[in-house]
Amino acid sequence: MSTSAEVPDVEAVRKALAGVQDPEIHRPITDLGMVKDVVVHPDGRVHVAVYLTVAGCPLRDKITRDVTAAVSALPGVERVTVELDVMNDEQRTALRKSLRGDTEEPRIPFAEPGSLTRVYCVASGKGGVGKSSVTVNLAVAMAARGVKVGIVDADIYGHSIPRMVGATDKPTKVEKMILPPQANGVKVISIGMFTPGNTPVVWRGPMLHRALQQFLADVFWGDLDVLLLDLPPGTGDIAISVAQLIPNAEILVVTTPQQAAAEVAERAGAIALQTRQRVAGVIENMSWYELPDGSRTDLFGTGGGQSVADSLSRAVGSAVPLLGQVPLDPTVREGGDAGRPVVLGNPESTAAKVLTDIATKLSIRARGLSGRMLSVSPAGR
Repeated sequence: MSTSAEVPDVEAVRKALAGVQDPEIHRPITDLGMVKDVVVHPDGRVHVAVYLTVAGCPLRDKITRDVTAAVSALPGVERVTVELDVMNDEQRTALRKSLRGDTEEPRIPFAEPGSLTRVYCVASGKGGVGKSSVTVNLAVAMAARGVKVGIVDADIYGHSIPRMVGATDKPTKVEKMILPPQANGVKVISIGMFTPGNTPVVWRGPMLHRALQQFLADVFWGDLDVLLLDLPPGTGDIAISVAQLIPNAEILVVTTPQQAAAEVAERAGAIALQTRQRVAGVIENMSWYELPDGSRTDLFGTGGGQSVADSLSRAVGSAVPLLGQVPLDPTVREGGDAGRPVVLGNPESTAAKVLTDIATKLSIRARGLSGRMLSVSPAGR
């Protein structure tokens, strides 16, 4: 039996609780006002009452486990009991203001002048080139390097990101703020998280714009290093909305080696001429297939990625690099279906190594005005 001298005081327990983070907001529960009460009994029993942000918090069991583990590690603690309560409206309002500021009008943090988040729009001229699998693997590879990264599944009609990245949880709504789920170290938001089953989304332009705006402004992303937007194929409403909402976003063009696909991909990249965005580079997917004997066969031809990079370089007046050539590998598809991207599931494969190398280039690239088109006109003489 513990004596009173061996039992930690309330302050020691609260200090231990400062090491417990909310699994959705990723900040200490003590900073978020989630610790309701702490009672320490002389016999070493500790009772901790914790506020949940919402009644149906999907990670309540994890919070309970983390609190129990943190307090149990203190010398003199014999048993820990955790009581869960739910924040009232006033407490949720205070939480939102502490995270987002006192403004009622949601704003897009990535469009703010001082934003240091690199925003990449992953685009393609046509469907079927593996744009979403490239997006997911780049994000997961970045997260594995310690980069704080998020994905917006902006392909409203053809959303597929949640399955491919392994996100099974639903977003949590706190007042007007949405907390995105996280999978494989990546924060994710998709319209598929809000629709029942495999229900199709039948929306027109204004609704698409509003949905994208909510994903960018209403979702609490925290302090991201990189945000990836998986755009729908082509140069339609979403591409235009992105340019309006995040004018500093850069474009990544995904194509295949096939010349016909490359010609279409050039249009997706050339939209930068009208939106005044920077083209960060071109990624060639399905570049070759490796046969059992180690030889390669070019199923979709050759040269498409370099052709797109060269054409866009001439069009925008600055160098657009070919960032990498990803081979056609069945494990890429298998990883996407299983929710375990190939950069994690089979990191030694050639495809995973190429994707990881591209992710490294994009996450460590120095930011600046080089290559960025500015909204200025030549002065008259």
